[in-house]
Amino acid sequence: MHNDDKTIETISTVQTIDSIEDYLKEHEHKDMLRFLTCGSVDDGKSTLIGRMLYDSKMIFEDQLAAAESESRKYGTTGEKIDMALLVDGLQSEREQGITIDVAYRFFATEKRKYIIADTPGHEQYTRNMVTGASTADVAIILIDARKGILTQTRRHSYIVNLLGIEHVIVAINKMDLVDFDEEVYDRILTEYQKLADELGIPHVYPIPMSALDGDNVVERSDRTPWYEGPALLELLDMMDISRQETAENFRFPVQYVNRPHLNFRGFCGTIASGVVEVGDEITVLPSGKTTRVKSIINAGEVSEADREPYTEGAYAPMAVTLTTEDEVDISRGDMIVHTHNVPRVSNALKVMIVWMDESPMEVGRDYDIKRATSVITGHVEHINYKVDVNTYERMEVDHLELNDIASCRMILNRSIAADRYKENRQTGSFIIIDRVTNNTVGAGMIVDVAKRESDARLSNHREYTKAEIALNEYIRLHFPEWGCKAI
Repeated sequence: MHNDDKTIETISTVQTIDSIEDYLKEHEHKDMLRFLTCGSVDDGKSTLIGRMLYDSKMIFEDQLAAAESESRKYGTTGEKIDMALLVDGLQSEREQGITIDVAYRFFATEKRKYIIADTPGHEQYTRNMVTGASTADVAIILIDARKGILTQTRRHSYIVNLLGIEHVIVAINKMDLVDFDEEVYDRILTEYQKLADELGIPHVYPIPMSALDGDNVVERSDRTPWYEGPALLELLDMMDISRQETAENFRFPVQYVNRPHLNFRGFCGTIASGVVEVGDEITVLPSGKTTRVKSIINAGEVSEADREPYTEGAYAPMAVTLTTEDEVDISRGDMIVHTHNVPRVSNALKVMIVWMDESPMEVGRDYDIKRATSVITGHVEHINYKVDVNTYERMEVDHLELNDIASCRMILNRSIAADRYKENRQTGSFIIIDRVTNNTVGAGMIVDVAKRESDARLSNHREYTKAEIALNEYIRLHFPEWGCKAI
């Protein structure tokens, strides 16, 4: 009898191991989607995420018990569990009922894995919102059905568009407080569509919902019979977030030169974009030297360089080691690309900068610019304009304060290979590091790259004010002998 029990226990253990392995294998091949929630204060961002986690059964019993206890102390939903407390982890967040820092949560459905970034709505935490949006594929912008589109809605929509997020879900929340009135929903949607057209946001998906009660969050609600679209989670599961990226758009920032012995030299890194195959002709930037790919070795084979490398193509975001047919000088910070698709190489960049430090940014001061695997000294030569993200007005300034967003001309102490951010988010973005404190003080996106360092057109380019344009036109018309040309 004892042996029989032991046999049954052994069989059960084996079945459990098999089921766990199957479960992990199933999840390993699921697509990953990153999204963030943003909007005005008290629009229900944290409540929405809490509701998604709760309804998708991704909350442990101890977490739920803690949320019930905290709801009695800090909750704002009466007898109901305050779903926001499942996400707002800081004590100050719970006391004030607002989100201060970015909170990341993970959950999965049968079709996808998700990483959620819950970002703050206050203007003073704009830098936190930018941090959460920098890696997101989709943005959920919440709008309180009672208040409609507010200043924060315009600010977050601008930042989302600036950071290249093409898919925006407009969650018109708290519909239960307006009796699920279709006219209210249609009015807000029409107003937001005008805003999206103004900014050039390509894909907008509207959903009426009540995050508190779960209407149209995980399942469609009977209280919105006039809405024929999917619930939020259904939409996320079916959304196509693939970017049009060709195999020729190969970018490989070199992170490390692997030299285990005299007979092997490999160049390690993570493929930022595109596909590479053995035999491809490649160019090393910024030197411009050309060669061909001799072999591609995956990360597990790097330490055993004599093992037979695989010959299949490698693609983003794989971490691999490349070897070349010729002895070419390649160092950390260089970029390997296809010879027939070479990006511009320059030290003069037109950029958009989000300043993230209490100390102002000074024009002409040297900072460390980290882009991919390269760290280069550089400075802002000129601020073209600062954007008022609430009104989209452009203003002239001589320095940047915390949370400011501005168009600038940046000069680096040496040339780099760079892509425009809208074409490649990996090689078109950078962070700014204070050389004294080593703090990350800003983040930036490359808007344009000079054709060459002596490109006078870009090096002298800046945004002109309406007054300067009008004065130039007046001089051109009334004093042609001065030889002034129109801007």
